[in-house]
Amino acid sequence: MKDYDVAVVGAGPVGSTYARYMAEKGFSVAILEKKKKVGVPLQCAGLLGKRIKKVNKLPSEFIMNKVYGADIHSPSDIVLKVDKKEPEAYVIDRVAYDEYLSEIALESGAELLLNHRVEDVDLQKGEVHVKNRGKISAKVIVGADGHDSLVSRLLNPPSETYGAAQYLVKVVNTLEIDYVKLRVDSRISPGFLWFIPISTSLVRVGLFSKLTYPELNVHLQHYLKRLPELKNSSVEKKYQGHIPVHDPKKQIISGRTLLLGDAASQVKPTTGGGLRLGFICAQMAFEVTSKAIETDNMDILLDYPNLYHKKFGRELKTQLQVQKIFQSLNDADLDLMFQKLKEEGAEDLISEYGDMDTQSPLVKEMLKMGVLFSVLPKILSRRISSLWK
Repeated sequence: MKDYDVAVVGAGPVGSTYARYMAEKGFSVAILEKKKKVGVPLQCAGLLGKRIKKVNKLPSEFIMNKVYGADIHSPSDIVLKVDKKEPEAYVIDRVAYDEYLSEIALESGAELLLNHRVEDVDLQKGEVHVKNRGKISAKVIVGADGHDSLVSRLLNPPSETYGAAQYLVKVVNTLEIDYVKLRVDSRISPGFLWFIPISTSLVRVGLFSKLTYPELNVHLQHYLKRLPELKNSSVEKKYQGHIPVHDPKKQIISGRTLLLGDAASQVKPTTGGGLRLGFICAQMAFEVTSKAIETDNMDILLDYPNLYHKKFGRELKTQLQVQKIFQSLNDADLDLMFQKLKEEGAEDLISEYGDMDTQSPLVKEMLKMGVLFSVLPKILSRRISSLWK
């Protein structure tokens, strides 16, 4: 049995980032990955907010396109235009980026063990049992093994997830690449459809929802047919995956074991995105675990969930409320809301205050200016305003 300071279960971007931080400080780190290759299959839309560069490395070679805003469509095609002067988000090569993050973790001194499927973890003793490979021990174990995390299931009930489907589509006509398109539809709420241009000839078209994968594909096929930009286009690749449902009650630490990223449901309720959130939590976990190991005091690990909830609790609560509101609206409600938002000048507000990663400043500004109270039924407005009391 080999001993490490830290064993990270899962070589995804968040787990690899945490492993790099620990290895850079001189700790012995093992990354246990059940797959034979990091980053595949693709299970992400690959659209990251501009602030991602403030929380992790993102070399320009992995940025395929920069977008300046979005066209947000209601069910009957009332459009809210969000327009920024500077790039608001990056479309990235997610597979290559995941590989890069694992590679720089290795360069920093971490050990990557591919084809190592973890079967069990002793949360208190710090032992990881690997299928057909015996076991290893570690002072701290980090579960960063995704939405279907084995480590999380040792601490929590099975996680709820959304299904996601995405096509890589090649088009005949030249695409406008500066803006993404989003569409809301009560049949897939609280999820939505997306159209993310990679280049003038390639686009990612997808959606997420609580529907089954066959049902997702029916909606996706219908969406493809109604977009004039995709006339005579061809589907090059199809992808499917799962997005964890954010759970504010999820236990993310037990004994000498903690959870990170999708395994901890550290995702934005409104969009399902989680990289920026996960990268910040990786930094928090690094600071706490390094101190715990250095002082040989595992009680310090209890600081991790406190730091996480202190930094993100209010924002995630706001996003959960927004998500619940959208889920309660039918198509007619959504169309009415979009029409009234346009009439109230919300496009300018969204363009100024909107942010992919943090929605609470926009919600607060809309409350201050009375926009939401004129748009939503009174009961819904009261639900949102109570967040700020």
